[in-house]
Amino acid sequence: MKFNAISSNYPSRRSLVYGKRGMVCTTQPLAAQAGLDILKKGGNAIDAAIATAICMTILEPTSNGLGSDAFALVWVKDKLHGLNGSGHAPKLLTAEHVKGKGASDEVPDRGWLPVTVPGAPSAWAEIHKRFGKLPFEELFEAAIDLAENGFALQPITSFLWAESYKTFEKYKGQEEFKPFFETFFDNGIPKAGSIVKLPNHAKTLRLLAKSYCEAYYTGEIADAIDAFSQQTCGCIRKDDLSSYKAEWVEPIKTNYQGYEVCEIPPNGHGIVALMTLNILSKFEFDTRDSEETVHKQLEAMKLGFTDGKTYIADSRHMKTEVEFLLSDEYATKRSKEIGETALMPKPIDVNCGGTIYLATADEEGNMVSFIQSNYKGFGSGIVVPGYGIALNNRGNCFSLDSAADNYLEPDKKPYHTIIPGFLLKDNKAVGPFGVMGGFMQPQGHVQVIMNMIKFGLNPQEALDAPRWQWTKEKDVELEIGHEALAEGLRRRGHNVVVKEDFTEFGRGQIILRTEDDTLVGATEPRADGFIAVW
Repeated sequence: MKFNAISSNYPSRRSLVYGKRGMVCTTQPLAAQAGLDILKKGGNAIDAAIATAICMTILEPTSNGLGSDAFALVWVKDKLHGLNGSGHAPKLLTAEHVKGKGASDEVPDRGWLPVTVPGAPSAWAEIHKRFGKLPFEELFEAAIDLAENGFALQPITSFLWAESYKTFEKYKGQEEFKPFFETFFDNGIPKAGSIVKLPNHAKTLRLLAKSYCEAYYTGEIADAIDAFSQQTCGCIRKDDLSSYKAEWVEPIKTNYQGYEVCEIPPNGHGIVALMTLNILSKFEFDTRDSEETVHKQLEAMKLGFTDGKTYIADSRHMKTEVEFLLSDEYATKRSKEIGETALMPKPIDVNCGGTIYLATADEEGNMVSFIQSNYKGFGSGIVVPGYGIALNNRGNCFSLDSAADNYLEPDKKPYHTIIPGFLLKDNKAVGPFGVMGGFMQPQGHVQVIMNMIKFGLNPQEALDAPRWQWTKEKDVELEIGHEALAEGLRRRGHNVVVKEDFTEFGRGQIILRTEDDTLVGATEPRADGFIAVW
């Protein structure tokens, strides 16, 4: 039979999935199953999250890889812990250097210039050292097997793989991009169901497993990254890697309708979701799918996002206090600016007062919200020869404006788009949630949280529901399913485009613990989502 693997001409139904002893939700079925296998071997939710994340570098290299960053929110023993696994700019990477290469408005998104120190391997090691249960090496076994012996490619990932070729085709023939094409396109563009093998990834994973990831930052892998960087005019060096370590941070949160919505603090932009929810808490909403509701959501989102993109930076360089951005004073002032028509957003005057997500849970009560990303699809396009490490392009988020908080400087972390979410109620874990997808992420968080808490949708409905996305100024994108609102929003001054490409509206996962102490999971219809349950 011949058929289109990503075609969906009729509405599909996904039921909620319930379990008792453990659950893993992510966009790749084989990764979720690998995480569940770890739980069945006696591992905890932390072990399962690490094993799943490692598998995701193999199964979905279009979104993340061995050169990724990672953030995590971890609920253990009645406390929520935050881990920031984002990397800093190399010492040789300066705004002057980037401008000397021809850039003026922003750091390029491909090649060596946007590459920052990868944080994911360090994040895996740090989270395991603190909370892991099984031997670290055991968490790599499934991913090594998949990389070495091959796996069947899933439909959405195959679509994103093909789209990425269109992006990178113009770099084919440039020396620094040669290992990228050899690693991911040596046998053409893989189709859904075709077998993919990544033997260089397996080699690297073995080195990481045996060294507790130290080989990446001080050993053989660090030497290889340094050598290829120097050979092809990159900025990263071994001392940039050796000085790096993922850091534990205190989560930030806000109260929304009796629930504590938790995020990682800046340099991540999870605070944008919290700022927006605070603004929206100043309004009453009757129904979800009304022009009035979506208008106010869009206006609040653009205000929160405009301020976030202006003031969020490496926490050591932020001039604006997080406490102010999360204050009632801020939310009240911004909410009063929202009227009946679309406004052109400007940053508040503070002096006036393509990513993967996964969630895990176990019967001990531990829960993990984990996100890992190369940023834009396949990252920078720079792959370390012989090791399969596709380096991220996070530096693209730096500003080249010397007056900006997020101005590019050596050893500084860029504004970061990946944000794991977590819900608490009465100081107890409700569960992890996340919606991946670049600058869609806080917008997805706001919509999913309001869908569940304000509008009473179950977790699967909350993910299934059509979404909106603010892109810039008065520009808005609506997903198919929301198109009936388009004309009304246009009359209010929004520049509306209805988009058929569902991959632009984020991909989420949710696990909640019920009052009966069971687990309920939901997964994203816009991805190859899967829930493995015990």
